[in-house]
Amino acid sequence: MMNQINRVAIVGGTHGNELTGVYLIKKFERFPQLIQRSSFETLTLLANPQAFKKNRRYIDKDLNRCFLNQDLQNSSLSSYEDIRAKVINQMLGPKGKSQVDVIVDLHSTTANMGLSLILDTQHPFMMQLAAYLCSLNPLVKICCPQVDKESSFLRSLCPFGFVIEVGSVAQGLLNAELFQKTEQLIYTVLDYLEAYNQGFISPTNSTFNLFEYVETIDYPRDENGEIQAMIHPQLHFQDYEPLNPGDPMFLTFDGKEITYQGESIFYPIFINEAAYYEKGIAMCLTKKQLIKV
Repeated sequence: MMNQINRVAIVGGTHGNELTGVYLIKKFERFPQLIQRSSFETLTLLANPQAFKKNRRYIDKDLNRCFLNQDLQNSSLSSYEDIRAKVINQMLGPKGKSQVDVIVDLHSTTANMGLSLILDTQHPFMMQLAAYLCSLNPLVKICCPQVDKESSFLRSLCPFGFVIEVGSVAQGLLNAELFQKTEQLIYTVLDYLEAYNQGFISPTNSTFNLFEYVETIDYPRDENGEIQAMIHPQLHFQDYEPLNPGDPMFLTFDGKEITYQGESIFYPIFINEAAYYEKGIAMCLTKKQLIKV
């Protein structure tokens, strides 16, 4: 497992138009007692203040793709987000020798992701936390990318960084129900870390479903890169539901169905995420596995 947790960072507004995280950070800065626990220090950070002011995802480029070591050390990268990433790396990092033990990065999505945790590691400590959160609230979903290369995400500044991703909520809007659910999940995480420090976490025999990234799927496009089809109505908002061979995936503008041609059952997430149109991602396919802790 890991040693004592001394510092936790809660980050919001990595994307400036994801307001749930922004306004939770503002609330915690106004009422710091809500997130302080006796055995560790909790820091807050509004990651991309300029993008928030303009109610945009970013100013020059996606801040959540600016945290590769080579980019953090490259002084010639001078976009607003590249400079901001270096500042955040000084505050929370440096990457690889982080000043914080846990990063909780708050995001929201236009996809129907509910309450999701996105982890970068299947380390036993994170698996135990995931199992605990799922045991309290079965609606919490746990995702994990296949980690085979260095991550460019802000959460990768420390080994136990993760994202709380909530949706569906439109960009630039607050949703009171999702705000409160996110807030409650943060308190539950902090209480767990406090109990962990105090030796009150006993190993449990519990299970949860882990959704592991397999690949991303783009929209059908023509030779000019123009989108030629939309997410099929039967698939829209069906995040975490099984996608079977032959199921409809897309609908062309003249009404033709495009079906899923794979041979395995996958579980799509981030279906029709607004911010992913520019990234060429219509959805992410995951496989579901039962994890025993």
